Amino acid sequence: MSKGIFIVVEQRDGKVQNVGLELIGEATRLKADLGDDVYAVLLGCGIEGEVNKLYHFGADKVILVDSDYLKNYVTEPYTKAVTEVVNKFDPEIMLFGASSIGRDLAPRVASRVKTGLVADTTGLRMAKTEQELQQEAAHGCKDPERALLMTRPAFGGNLLATLMCPRTKPQMATVRPGVMKKIDKDETRTGELIKLDVQFTPEDMNVEIIEAVKANKKMVDITEAKVLVSGGRGAGRDAYEMLRACADELGGEVSASRACVDDQACEWAKTEMQVGQTGKTVRPDLYLACGISGAIQHVAGMENSDLVIAINKNDTAPIFSVSDLGIVGDVKKILPKLTTALKKYNADKLV
Repeated sequence: MSKGIFIVVEQRDGKVQNVGLELIGEATRLKADLGDDVYAVLLGCGIEGEVNKLYHFGADKVILVDSDYLKNYVTEPYTKAVTEVVNKFDPEIMLFGASSIGRDLAPRVASRVKTGLVADTTGLRMAKTEQELQQEAAHGCKDPERALLMTRPAFGGNLLATLMCPRTKPQMATVRPGVMKKIDKDETRTGELIKLDVQFTPEDMNVEIIEAVKANKKMVDITEAKVLVSGGRGAGRDAYEMLRACADELGGEVSASRACVDDQACEWAKTEMQVGQTGKTVRPDLYLACGISGAIQHVAGMENSDLVIAINKNDTAPIFSVSDLGIVGDVKKILPKLTTALKKYNADKLV
């Protein structure tokens, strides 16, 4: 019988990425209902030093595949390694981050092990209600109580669809970075290390990496920010300096809605700053929405923020329905005043 919740942990330059730790945290919550162990699958070259971190964030066991063939991400050897993990351990659930790597790797693994895949999920839970269990049974699920319900936006984000994979295992999904929450780090936690030897051959390396060149420009990852000051169409095309000044006083970063990113005249709004269904999913301590109407596609990317404050001159703007505090007014007048007040507050703290 299939057993275990497996997380394919992404690493870059030998360092585990946050999306893997977020998924391990979500797996520990699924574990409470399913009762299975949480396995972290770590692939790379010379990365055993990252294993303890996976235990600290909730993994019960770590499957380590360490090989020169896995030094850099290449589709074929990574697909072969994860496929062997599936064939050897027969997991119940397998989760990937919906990063550039996860979106490339997950469908190939699903195809080889002949199972389904739900992409860009925003919610995961086990079937519990009588109706859900009956639906699973009606669709051929032999053990409905071990069925994973996977929720994702559909029809351009206008509704949320819950999908299931009742007849094949593992139940697979990719999850966008920033959607799930890490559990608190516990450095006393330990686990079991399983080293898996995958027999790679030169034929598995179907591409040759001549040189890996890193961009000199350091890009800010808004998914890591604790505070985001986010601008929408209502903030104006020249809003960056205003947003940046406020973000600096709050110790945060600037982000944007899709309306700004798509507006070619709004030069400050870059793709990597976009929040929403087609952008990035964020979960900051504070999300300050400035001139953002609150379309469902945008809300899908920020609704899990701890505190949402919205400034909008339209008192019926949908953004207010997901805000903890709403300010009705012209953001171009309100935000500078807020920045001035914050600057004074910060200066008084230093006295």
